[in-house]
Amino acid sequence: MTVHQILDILREAGGRPVLVGGCVRDMLLGRIPHDFDIEVYDLPVEKLHEILSKTFRLDIVGRSFGVMKVHGLPIDIALPRRESKTGKGHKAFEIDADPFMSIPEAAQRRDFTINSMAYDLDAETLYDPYGGEKDLYDHRLRHVSEKFAEDPLRVLRGMQFCARFELKADPSTVTLCRSLTPENLAPERLFEEWKKLLLQGVKPSMGMDFLKESGWLQYFPEVDALDGCPQDKEWHPEGDVFRHTGHCLDAFAKERIGDDDEDLIVGFAVLCHDFGKPATTVFDRDHIRSPGHEALGLQPTRTFLERIRASKRLIEAVEPLVHHHLRPTEFFKTKVSSAAIRRLARKVGRIDRLVRVARADSFGRPPIPAEDFPEGRWLLEKARELDVQDSAPKALVMGRHLIEMGLKPGAWFGALLDQCYEAQLNGEFASLEDGLEWVKHRVEAERIVS
Repeated sequence: MTVHQILDILREAGGRPVLVGGCVRDMLLGRIPHDFDIEVYDLPVEKLHEILSKTFRLDIVGRSFGVMKVHGLPIDIALPRRESKTGKGHKAFEIDADPFMSIPEAAQRRDFTINSMAYDLDAETLYDPYGGEKDLYDHRLRHVSEKFAEDPLRVLRGMQFCARFELKADPSTVTLCRSLTPENLAPERLFEEWKKLLLQGVKPSMGMDFLKESGWLQYFPEVDALDGCPQDKEWHPEGDVFRHTGHCLDAFAKERIGDDDEDLIVGFAVLCHDFGKPATTVFDRDHIRSPGHEALGLQPTRTFLERIRASKRLIEAVEPLVHHHLRPTEFFKTKVSSAAIRRLARKVGRIDRLVRVARADSFGRPPIPAEDFPEGRWLLEKARELDVQDSAPKALVMGRHLIEMGLKPGAWFGALLDQCYEAQLNGEFASLEDGLEWVKHRVEAERIVS
């Protein structure tokens, strides 16, 4: 209702408001937009601010060029504007707001044709000066104009758009992207595009393929190294590690759980899970093997995530999933002990995350059918029985318990607590009461020995 209310207010004031950008694209696809961009013609910026601030609290992004947000709502309001590159970096633009410019001229600053459309709700009129509607239905990604080259980040935006809308890039757009480099591109801008690839991509492999076509894999060497890295056809009939990773990401995308934090951690772990293969792949008689690639994948995983400015918390959550992504299958084959499962939970933090990564890995091998993953189901059932499916085992005995037993704190406290926790993981006790009894016997034994 708020969008219609704003549009009515603007029309009554003599303005000509139209919806622009992604919300128009999404409506054409029959999707409910998550946010709305409104472009207002025929009203000067002072008048625009005056009439809207009477009803809404506004966050001013750029007063001089007429960009404002409705506070607390996903609604941006702006005047049509021209943007001209004035130097290096994403902020080096001269912006000229002009409420009386034409819709085609205003749309020229957009990145891709699918984002260059405008829609007048009142007149029920679609303005599509660059053929975005046809490109959308033809699943084609095409740049609007040569101004595209003024912001190299648009290459990565192309990556996530290809993944989200299953688009194939027009050859002219690929050629233009290949002429661009991320030089002078602020690193902190990279993460959001990779995040959208993983959280919104329907077929992330199409985004990865676009990155390869555009020549931008070279700027992410950990991913680039996967391209052409061979795999044994018996186990990986789908092709090299890059192709396998794309299939794994597609499998992951089909089973996202809707929790952005969890999906992002698992998504990045799936992306990075075989980063160790290029350094470990060998030809062994008639087979190709990558022994130890899980552990060797840790350093390139950290390097890649740091390069795209992932948070420390995210990196620390992803690394153990990469390191142990083969454990569900290994544990299923050997039917390991409860102690081994508890220790695995301690290492990875959440076994349910690890199973999601391993499942995507297993399903990323077409034409091998992806019907079931009994290894993951078995491990999850065992983890639930041990109450460690979504957390590491919590230590039952804490330092305060030792003090309550009358033990005096000292340097030896830490070692005793570590031994106690190891005993808990081994299944020597499963309650606080039994844990304290274990400590009592341990302390008495130490005294006898000493």
